[in-house]
Amino acid sequence: MTDAAADYKEAFDHFLNERHPEAVAAYRRCVAADPSHARAWNGLAMSLEKLGDVDGAIEAGRKLVELEPDEPLSHTSLSIFYQQKGMIPEAEEEKAIAMQLQMKQGN
Repeated sequence: MTDAAADYKEAFDHFLNERHPEAVAAYRRCVAADPSHARAWNGLAMSLEKLGDVDGAIEAGRKLVELEPDEPLSHTSLSIFYQQKGMIPEAEEEKAIAMQLQMKQGN
């Protein structure tokens, strides 16, 4: 198991057990070892949001969307973070992208 894989497994375990500071630390190690690890960016964004770090969640969410531009759930998560920050036009734009992608995938 690579360091990134081990860090991801540890981070996910922390997240599931609501140990969000520990999850953030492990997710950060994972993305440092493998910056293209989309699931780790997603987990990092969710963990940061749970800790009230919406700016950090937005930053991680943007990286996730960069890595997975065709994944509707990535855009949905970023939309939610934008809403929490009061960035309504950005939130609506991400929601619209997510809906377009969902419709495209449904066909």
